Amino acid sequence: MALARLINPRAVMAAKSLRRTTMSQWYCRPADYQSRQDCAAILALMDCYAADPMGGGEPLAASVRQRLCAALAAQPGALTILAFEGELAIGLVNALQGFSTFKAQPLLNIHDVIVRPERRGRGVCVAMLAAVEELARGRGCCKLTLEVLEGNTAARRSYQGFGFVDYQLRAEYGSARFMEKPVESNP
Repeated sequence: MALARLINPRAVMAAKSLRRTTMSQWYCRPADYQSRQDCAAILALMDCYAADPMGGGEPLAASVRQRLCAALAAQPGALTILAFEGELAIGLVNALQGFSTFKAQPLLNIHDVIVRPERRGRGVCVAMLAAVEELARGRGCCKLTLEVLEGNTAARRSYQGFGFVDYQLRAEYGSARFMEKPVESNP
């Protein structure tokens, strides 16, 4: 089953024609939301992301930490790809399945991407995106989507190198913008 298969970073790097000067022993795999080790990795990486200026500059709230893995597990179609170097979790992608009404097919929205700062520039992000794309194909998804801050130029370059483009229906109408409106609710 594709979900259980480990993603070999060497194969991904060769397939994407990327050069790497040093090869560390890292790999990517889907997370198990029932695993304490995987949930600890998810929380550590999400804290790293949230504390980063591109993630808001503050760690996750304690209440979010308490609920996150169970809430992900409860989301139909949610998936997390983890990258490990030995026992150390070095990267994460969270994705949520949605639906394209224009294609009448599922899509996969990449919601979070983080690679530990000291592990960036080694192809970890590309390997995790390749794992997500493989799983999306297996689910019959028509596309991957993601949002990225305009000022996050390193991430934008990485995503564009992987094949992501600004979404447009027609060039004269410009690119789509990601907008939000907070809704107060009871968690």
